[in-house]
Amino acid sequence: MADALVCSIDEAGVGRIRFNRPQIHNAFDNALIESLGAAIEALGADARVRAVVIAAEGASFCAGGDLAWMLRMGEAPDADNVADALKLARVLGALATLPKPTLALVQGPAYGGGVGVVAACDIAIAAEEARFALTEVRLGIIPAVISPYVVAAIGARAAARYALMALPFDAAEALRLGLVHEVVQAGELESAGARTLAALGRNSTAAMAEAKALMRAVAGRPVDAALMEETAQAIARARARREAQDRITAFLKRKQGG
Repeated sequence: MADALVCSIDEAGVGRIRFNRPQIHNAFDNALIESLGAAIEALGADARVRAVVIAAEGASFCAGGDLAWMLRMGEAPDADNVADALKLARVLGALATLPKPTLALVQGPAYGGGVGVVAACDIAIAAEEARFALTEVRLGIIPAVISPYVVAAIGARAAARYALMALPFDAAEALRLGLVHEVVQAGELESAGARTLAALGRNSTAAMAEAKALMRAVAGRPVDAALMEETAQAIARARARREAQDRITAFLKRKQGG
């Protein structure tokens, strides 16, 4: 039996996570969630990895929760049910805070938890054929653990609309909402991803990690004296680093033709 998730690192330092349950539209169950969490942890800790790509085999990116699994967990004791849900919450949290840039390549439908994965990534590119939906309320459940990432990506009002209506929306609407950052033809998805990875590859790994953490730290906060002091301290630390000094010096030499 093929692994439900495949994880690898290429020669360019790109960690690749690929959902591999195409026969059930890459739906989550307990095993896939655990595998995803382990992959995220391993890639985050590996110094070779400069960026992480999440993609999927088959026609669908991810159909959300495996319904048979959710039915079983709904019948489990309360403590077991909560503990199981917390696993996905922690995995999404680990993905969102991974100290490496993350890129979702969405080739097909992403529903429920699949939308959560896309929203938790830093950058998302979708094929024109991709579709998105928060269909939980049709099943009498709610998009709970994915909600912080969906709201952060598209805003509370748009998230409420799609969570309440449970209607699918296309890649163009996902682009308009901010859930994805680029829409391309299906045959161009990998090349669009490669261009994004090339741009990321030119940057300082340490600076990208700090920039990612900085954006989370300042989001939604008032611009007051405390935030000004915090951000001033952050840039002061960054520009004093040897890597920053070397990169700035090299840039000035190139600009001057040296």
